[in-house]
Amino acid sequence: MVSKEKVTSKSQVSTYKPASKELATTTDLSSEAVQEITKALNPLIADAFALYVKTKNFHWHLSGSHFRDYHLLFDEQADQIFGDTDTLAERVRRVGGTTIRSISHISQLQTIEDDNNEFVPPGEMAQRLMADNQLLVVAQRAAHEVCNKHNDYATASELEVIIDNTERRKWFLFEVIQGLDNTK
Repeated sequence: MVSKEKVTSKSQVSTYKPASKELATTTDLSSEAVQEITKALNPLIADAFALYVKTKNFHWHLSGSHFRDYHLLFDEQADQIFGDTDTLAERVRRVGGTTIRSISHISQLQTIEDDNNEFVPPGEMAQRLMADNQLLVVAQRAAHEVCNKHNDYATASELEVIIDNTERRKWFLFEVIQGLDNTK
């Protein structure tokens, strides 16, 4: 699991560059607001991509007695995470910022660690994904506060739905973990 300190230090990596005139969407938000909202959302997008890939990795590399249930759960969760990335990236663009451009950009901003283990037992997969979703929801709440501070209610509203999605994923994973004795 990644510490809260890593979340803070990684999100500082985000070097904000104002959008070029061709990409600078007109907004009534101040340039300071656009900068702070962009800096708050881009690491969330990077983490969502990292969590998407990790969730698909676990979806593809499952084994065990609950294969079908976990396989379907992880696929459903990955689809939801992927959808959330687009929602957040489009909000960044609508407020006048720019967003993720490449895999290397994601790796610079992500706080969720990649998982390259050869084999992870299914119960451990659920535990890792639950911890990552917990980390993500903390960062989402912090971004929500930034949006509220700048009266960006539309982005705050989108984040509320995304926070609920993340909490639902975390809940489902928590319940899976409760039954680990029957996952051998």
